[in-house]
Amino acid sequence: MSDPAPFEPACPFPIENYPQVLLAHGGGGRLMHQLIQRMIVPAFKNPWLEQQHDASIFELGGQRLAFTTDSYVVRPMFFPGGDLGSLAVHGTVNDLAMAGARPLYLSAGLIIEEGVAMESLWRILASMQRAATAAGVQIITGDTKVVDRGKGDGIFINTAGIGVVEQTVSIAPASIKPGDAVLVSGDLGRHGMAIMAVREGLEFESSIESDSAPLAGPVRALLDAGVEVHCLRDITRGGLTSVLNELAEASGFPIHVEEARMPVREDVRVACEILGFDPLQVACEGRMVGFVPEPEVERALKIWSGIEVTAGAVRIGEVGQGGAPRVILKSTIGAQRILDMGSGEQLPRIC
Repeated sequence: MSDPAPFEPACPFPIENYPQVLLAHGGGGRLMHQLIQRMIVPAFKNPWLEQQHDASIFELGGQRLAFTTDSYVVRPMFFPGGDLGSLAVHGTVNDLAMAGARPLYLSAGLIIEEGVAMESLWRILASMQRAATAAGVQIITGDTKVVDRGKGDGIFINTAGIGVVEQTVSIAPASIKPGDAVLVSGDLGRHGMAIMAVREGLEFESSIESDSAPLAGPVRALLDAGVEVHCLRDITRGGLTSVLNELAEASGFPIHVEEARMPVREDVRVACEILGFDPLQVACEGRMVGFVPEPEVERALKIWSGIEVTAGAVRIGEVGQGGAPRVILKSTIGAQRILDMGSGEQLPRIC
């Protein structure tokens, strides 16, 4: 009997279509989703990774904890309404909050290009500390690396975070149910347009500032009030469109939303028209979607309306019962269309 053939793992991603990684593979759209689901998740497959959430929940010593990590490569490092440092803190705090966790501690890994001005580095570090203090977390460990001039493009930051999950209910995509209302916590697309306005040298009558902000407070307000929350997800790369598609796929239910209810500021809408972007596919950094049962809608919106970062919260749709797990948009003229993920790269280096 011949020896069995040696194991040769086959790559599940269509490498023949994409022999090299593209910027679009990190842009929050369909290519990034395929890269994660077809290559990265299978490579490290385990029950915690399969939660498909912004943070993984696990038990340690009888306590439920949440753990997450993210990397930030935004260009430029300083932009209206924020900077690389505050963005790195807000993003990781928000990922923990979306799992219903109380954020506690962060790590910070810095990759710095030779030649970066010490003044710029200090501004980033000071901004990180201010953001951490405001969010009620501490940066307790980290790492620093310096790379050759011309091979790092400024400063890149990786942050990991850990928090404690104090409620017994699971706030996750698997908890979404038919009939749930879909809420969005504020106006859409402002972060992406703030970045692009700086890059393209655009000037508008009113300055577009990033919405970058920590969201743990508004989440805690809902939970402390006893509001039944089924799922939360912050809106980052790929915008609202990608978030809703990911959650429809993960939950197995269609999501119906209305264009007329989408909160997009007029200056952001105009900027998107000038640059050819869909505001529903543009990144936010201080906005989230929430899924709550119908009886909880009024109470949830009332709580959020009293908090500055979520004062513009509105209901945009609901979860359907049957049909394919996709996102259906009702236009302002009453027609319906599938709201699909973008396939290319709209806004590289946005976070």
